[in-house]
Amino acid sequence: MTPWEAVAVCAAGIGAGAINAVVGSGSLITFPALVAVGVDPVVANVSNSIGLVPGSFTGAYGYRAELQGQRARLVKLGSASLVGSLIGGLLLLWLDPDVFGIVVPILIGIACVLVVIQPKLNGWLSARREHAHPDGGVALWLGVLGAGVYGGYFGAAQGVLLIGLLGSFLADGLQRVNAAKNVLSLIVNGAAAVLFILVAEVDWWAVAGIAAGATIGGYIGAKVGRKIPAPVLRGVIVCVGILAIIKLVYG
Repeated sequence: MTPWEAVAVCAAGIGAGAINAVVGSGSLITFPALVAVGVDPVVANVSNSIGLVPGSFTGAYGYRAELQGQRARLVKLGSASLVGSLIGGLLLLWLDPDVFGIVVPILIGIACVLVVIQPKLNGWLSARREHAHPDGGVALWLGVLGAGVYGGYFGAAQGVLLIGLLGSFLADGLQRVNAAKNVLSLIVNGAAAVLFILVAEVDWWAVAGIAAGATIGGYIGAKVGRKIPAPVLRGVIVCVGILAIIKLVYG
């Protein structure tokens, strides 16, 4: 990796860290950046997952005020994220690399569509919320498990998927939902990172560049994201989803 390529990867890490803290989908910046500088796609995905962990931490830390009172909920849902992440990471290592190229665009497309239809989904579920489980019940746990599998397999847009799930099943404000999303994303990325460090091929120069940028970006994103009104934040989430679909279709 040349010095200019390293700068580009670090810059992508800053953008990804900021976007992940506010919405999720930062890997749509860093993953293509790594592939563009010549990193093998599977190695790029592994290295990207490891590199984004510091940014996930700073993003979650920046939302610490919105995390108050959510400890019990996050312990339960965090177990689903942990198990799902390990399953997804193993699938990435075991499945044929060609499967990765086919499945990932479909998974991101599903996540983006979920966010687009979330307002209608919220309306459909609103009648149930009066008697809903405060932690979302078994349905949300299984949904978070599935999101963890997705995140362990490929990190892009897992935050979008989590916001869709949490926002639909929890009777809570969007900023508190976003704070919970950051913690669950941190668990997914952290668990996958440990697995990849132990058994996968890693490009440590790529990890270093992304980690440096994502640490800064996560802090900035949390500072900005906490001040965005819920309707605007929802609009940002939908726009990111639409841009992700356009990027996947047209490259």
